[in-house]
Amino acid sequence: MRVAYVQALGGASGDMLLASLIDAGLKIKSLEKIVGLLGVRGVTFKESKSERNGVSGTHLDVILDSEAEKPRRWQDFVSMVEASSLSSEVKNTASGIFALIGEAESRVHGSDVEHVHLHELGTLDTLVDVVGVIAGLEIMGVKNVFCSSLPTGSGTVRTAHGRVMVPAPATETILAMTSAPSHAPPASLPSTGEMLTPTGAAILGSIAEFEAPVMTIESVGYGLGTRNPDSYPNALSLTIGEIDEVKASEGLKLIETNLDDSTGEILGYVQQALIAKPGVRDVWTTPISMKKDRPAIMLSVLIEASAEAETAGFILRETSSLGIRTRSVERVIAERSIEELSLAIGTCNVKIKSLEGQPVSASPEFEDCKRIAEQIGIPVIEVMKIVQSEADKRFLAR
Repeated sequence: MRVAYVQALGGASGDMLLASLIDAGLKIKSLEKIVGLLGVRGVTFKESKSERNGVSGTHLDVILDSEAEKPRRWQDFVSMVEASSLSSEVKNTASGIFALIGEAESRVHGSDVEHVHLHELGTLDTLVDVVGVIAGLEIMGVKNVFCSSLPTGSGTVRTAHGRVMVPAPATETILAMTSAPSHAPPASLPSTGEMLTPTGAAILGSIAEFEAPVMTIESVGYGLGTRNPDSYPNALSLTIGEIDEVKASEGLKLIETNLDDSTGEILGYVQQALIAKPGVRDVWTTPISMKKDRPAIMLSVLIEASAEAETAGFILRETSSLGIRTRSVERVIAERSIEELSLAIGTCNVKIKSLEGQPVSASPEFEDCKRIAEQIGIPVIEVMKIVQSEADKRFLAR
């Protein structure tokens, strides 16, 4: 399976991601075709080879004419995407990213999401960045995207509302909404300014798994930002390659603690709070019996190694635990993909699990089945049976 890994060493933005795809082999003509499918006019591209603090790569300017610079709403972007002849997967992913940006802006400004203004994000370069990255990855045959932690930057950045702290409020809100891991640059560095833009955070927070895959490298592209600071390379790398259908994911840790005097309310709160934290992959509880046959609960948390201190501290603060066990673990991951299934009753996404290139199971997405059930007025369990039966025929037929 072909995957991509984004190493956001010097930050991430929509144009840097696009530039990294170009540097990795995507043709400018393909990007121009994507813009044509959107029915967009007044947008041109200028590709140039350059260097940022010793890192050579591609810088991409998205040039807009006066008409293309006029502000749009996020709903306008969604309408343009939906009216295009792009693939349904690109449409769904891009529309979800624009909805995420709109919701983040509405939370920041305390306004209704239907009437929120995007300001800097409302010009057509945002549309081109988002759709260009999603469609470009599809053209390159990339099925899954992985990413490093995202550097936010430091200092301040100028916006339509004046100068604000970095990360900008919209960026910070998107990071929180997507649970994307982020970090500030070392304190020893001078003020870096904005390293992560709202568009970059929205794209990667929506499509990436934040871990490093074990892969056979095929190509590497470097996308360069506009600024060229002395303290760090304003660049990101995009590595494209193949992974085995079944692969080991290293660097995970399992944290466990036994609790015999916590209420159901506290345990529920702790589980919900933990699963929302950056670096936490899964949380579960197991009934156990402790000394003197007292019933108890074992709380287990699967985390990235970098999240150990924060996770352990939270558990010790929020529960009655006096001690926590930690150990390194590995997990084996099957190839996963999402396929769209069109039926007479509606359209439903289906998650396909494959081993050694062979599909072995198909699972309908519950939220899609629920939506169909509500639309046509039949029990959701009946919808799931119909979708499951057709998915088995369509995707698992030998």
